[in-house]
Amino acid sequence: MEFNIMYDIIRFIVSRPDWRSERGQATTEYALVLLAAALVGVLVIGWATAGGGAAAIGRLFDRVIESVIDQV
Repeated sequence: MEFNIMYDIIRFIVSRPDWRSERGQATTEYALVLLAAALVGVLVIGWATAGGGAAAIGRLFDRVIESVIDQV
């Protein structure tokens, strides 16, 4: 008897097309991408402001400026 009840429940769930739809999937994926981008941004800012990150960015900026000046 239990098997019949479980079978009926599973058949009911599978037969409901709106329960299997992917509505909201894109919104969820978009939110996860935004969270990942924010995490990367926080990590980059943390690296740049602490330790040698600021010096590395300064050296990179100096090299870019010197390269531009040399080409002019």
